Amino acid sequence: MKLTRREWLRTASYVCASLSGWTPARALEAEPLFTEVPASASGINWVHENAMSPSRYLPEALGPGCAFLDFDNDGWMDIFLVNSGPSDFWRPPKPVRNALYKNNRDGTFTDVTEKAGVSGGYFGMGVAAGDYDNDGWPDLFITAYGKCILYKNNHDGTFRDVTDKAGVATPGWTTSAVWFDYDNDGKLDLFVCSFVDYSGVKKLECGNNKIGRNYYCVPRVFKPTASFLYHNNGDGTFTEVSKGTAIAQALGKGLGVVATDINNDGRTDLFVANDTVQNFLFVNRGRGPGGRWNWDEIALQAGVGFSESGRPRSGMGVDAADLDGDGWQDLFVANVDHEMYSIYQNNKDETFRDVAQRNGVARATQLLSGWGMKYFDYDNDGAIDLFLANGHPDDMIDNYSMNVKYREPLLLFHQDDDGKLHDVSNIAGPVFQKYFAARGLAVGDFDNDGALDVLVGVNGGAPLLLQNKAAKGNNWLGLTLEGKTCNRDAIGAKITWTAGGHKRSRLKSNGGSYLSSHDRREVLGIGHATKIEELEIHWPAPSEQVDKFTNLPLNRYLRVQEKGDIV
Repeated sequence: MKLTRREWLRTASYVCASLSGWTPARALEAEPLFTEVPASASGINWVHENAMSPSRYLPEALGPGCAFLDFDNDGWMDIFLVNSGPSDFWRPPKPVRNALYKNNRDGTFTDVTEKAGVSGGYFGMGVAAGDYDNDGWPDLFITAYGKCILYKNNHDGTFRDVTDKAGVATPGWTTSAVWFDYDNDGKLDLFVCSFVDYSGVKKLECGNNKIGRNYYCVPRVFKPTASFLYHNNGDGTFTEVSKGTAIAQALGKGLGVVATDINNDGRTDLFVANDTVQNFLFVNRGRGPGGRWNWDEIALQAGVGFSESGRPRSGMGVDAADLDGDGWQDLFVANVDHEMYSIYQNNKDETFRDVAQRNGVARATQLLSGWGMKYFDYDNDGAIDLFLANGHPDDMIDNYSMNVKYREPLLLFHQDDDGKLHDVSNIAGPVFQKYFAARGLAVGDFDNDGALDVLVGVNGGAPLLLQNKAAKGNNWLGLTLEGKTCNRDAIGAKITWTAGGHKRSRLKSNGGSYLSSHDRREVLGIGHATKIEELEIHWPAPSEQVDKFTNLPLNRYLRVQEKGDIV
């Protein structure tokens, strides 16, 4: 097989990457896999205000989240960025607001925040986009230290705050959130991670360090809290239904959450990353006696609660995907430095084993702290890859550590033919040689070329917009799934496709990463195959419809409605 010049450079770069002391990306000047889009080109001039003060209040260190969403339904991904705001420890000297940027369809964006009415008003943390009222328009849920906000989409480029009417204000300190249909009634419910109890006046209980300045407290000094599950009543209101369940009984310090199906029973489960206490795996057991919904918290017996030595770690970013193509969802957790990150392979019996060492991820992350991350097929070859956004939580770590730094590099892992993830950061482009205080990470195709781009929220800095250049030459099919009987976003759907002799499947999970929300479209990469022989969509309950398609066009997005309609 004859290689193109770009493919030859990539192959040579992989070989060179094993040579000590040589940076192949610079040596061969291979085309970057991702390129940084500067603010001067994108028009995104917003900067996160972390409210950093000499007192070092902990909420300053944890934001921000970000999102890709098509808020105006024009087929192009827009961008939402979460900012801080007034709180009981900070009063902004000048107005601070979130940002909503409309995609101009030419690589640039326009700030429409004020017109849209989504400026915020509290010390924001994360964002979850989802069509909770099944009207075909994405709504926004913003978590915060203070009070959450639910913005309903008005279908005219504006939103309205319906938080109090909906009953989802959720005071306290909330972080990541996820929309999903836990009871399969066709309406999206809402899970909200709760972090530590940061109430009262004693917010600096960790004291001073040896250099005589306040530093950010390790969360273990604060009390854990219970997260929240809200049931969608179908009339614009929600009922908090976690009381009396394992979700309320499990006190944690939740930072990341992904909604997925770990046991293939058709019910969506929840994996929650906790900071300095064990992680939680809430398995959805369905309706029990008396109508109460049953949840089992099984992280300990499943092998995902603690490290292999039995210690709690500082879990932050999470995700789920079928990494090895066996039809079962595997999990991921990013931790703080010296704890290493975990890839949990599904044993198909509600247990997992950590294979991060075998994949090289453990060694590569030993001195890093991970926040936003995502499993996705960045080069459209059909195999799942991994993108990690890193940064230490303590801005003073450089003063008392020789090896750990506050600003850290991005990491990119490619899944090769051996089924393992390989660190390709050295050949991924100049942005991977830079250092950031990265936090949230979202993936989405902002230029509609079928290659998923990356948006990274930076604490106290401007966001990173990374354009994907890695998928050139590989074919793909993009799907916007639209449920009718099931939830409109089709969360929980299973997609199976055959191309070039390979059969692959994907579960449409939701959430994942940290504080962030992703492009709801699914991009199916098929490499050099020239057609998709067959595509099946198994719609989630209450539908459970199975639609089959053949002879579909490639390298474009299709909107597929439940019961087989392509529009």
